[in-house]
Amino acid sequence: MGWTDSHLHQFIVSDIRYGVSEPDWEDGTISESGVRIGELLKKPKDWLVYEYDFGDSWEHRVELDKIVPFSPRIVTPACTGGRKSCPPEDVGGVWGYSEFLEIYRDRKHTEHENRVAWVGEYFDPEKFDMDEVNEILLEEHGTA
Repeated sequence: MGWTDSHLHQFIVSDIRYGVSEPDWEDGTISESGVRIGELLKKPKDWLVYEYDFGDSWEHRVELDKIVPFSPRIVTPACTGGRKSCPPEDVGGVWGYSEFLEIYRDRKHTEHENRVAWVGEYFDPEKFDMDEVNEILLEEHGTA
C-alpha cells in the first residue's frame, strides 16, 4: 500500500478480530502473531476485512481468488495488478482523502500549497506502478 504500518490494524473474519493484542483493552481481539493467511482464507471466494488506522478507518476487502500450485521459483509475494496511488498516511480516511484531492488539484485553493508541501509535488493519485510495488516487496521480503 505504501503506508508505514505506524497505526493499529486488524483482520476481521466472520466477526472474529485478529490484531495486536493490548492487555489493557480486553476487546476480544485474538493475537495475529503466528496466524497465517491460509488459516483464514481456505478456498476461493473466502474473504476477510483488513482495517488499517482506526482513526482513518481504511477498510479493505481481501478475497481469495484462486489457489495456485506451489512453485519453488516464487520466493516473495508479488503484486499482479492494481489501480491508482495509495492515499497519504493520516489523510483522514475516505472523506479526508476526497477533500485532500479536491484541494490538491485546485491550484487556486488557499490550502493547495500546504497540501503540496505535505505530500510532495510529484504525488499522482492516478499512478500505479506494478514494477515499483514488486521492487518494494522484493526489498522487504528478500529472496529465499
